[in-house]
Amino acid sequence: MNKYIGHLKKHFEDNRDNEKAIPMKKYMKDHFEFLGIPSPIRIDLTKQFFKEYGIPEGKDLHTIINLLWELPEREYQYIALSILDKKKKQLSETDIPFLEDLITNKSWWDTIDAIAPNYLGLILKKNPTIVETYVNKWLSSDNIWLNRTAILFQLKYKKDTNKELLFNIISKLAHSNEFFIRKAIGWALREYSKTDPVAVTVFIEENNDQLSPLSKREGMKVINKKKKEAGM
Repeated sequence: MNKYIGHLKKHFEDNRDNEKAIPMKKYMKDHFEFLGIPSPIRIDLTKQFFKEYGIPEGKDLHTIINLLWELPEREYQYIALSILDKKKKQLSETDIPFLEDLITNKSWWDTIDAIAPNYLGLILKKNPTIVETYVNKWLSSDNIWLNRTAILFQLKYKKDTNKELLFNIISKLAHSNEFFIRKAIGWALREYSKTDPVAVTVFIEENNDQLSPLSKREGMKVINKKKKEAGM
């Protein structure tokens, strides 16, 4: 076993709580096993481990993250994301296939919703000339998590959001019956409504028949809340 992984596993196995693992597994629809370590404790343990053993560099970065991704307990994938978070400013276009592999393996909303806006979004923002290539690839994929990635990669762009691109992506996926696509559409619209509520309102009104009730409800949540607060 890789020494770094060996030390890490011992560090976290010593804090395993099988009773707490049961509801955690249930919450994630029984898709993954859990060590049963609550998030605040896991975060503290991760900080302690990084302080003692450091963070993988260079070629070791992909190796360690892939090894963590292979472990059955979900906490190890969260630790992998913590490592990525420490190194996100160093990520480049060459890391995109690696990140796509993480998205399409052990896929669920918890990891995709970190990878799409925090890492792929960051890379594409720095490399605008490749955005169209990857967006088209993700949109044409049969993998719903890559579809969701196309919707969410601009989630943190705020005023830098390419709204025409966002609305085009949503229009192309609005027909989907997948809950996680409909939810992502609503989330992306809701987030962008904090920057441009008029554009989001107009888009939803003009695409009322195409968007699902869930997407519309989520997309208008912030706008409707502000209207209510203003007595409108």
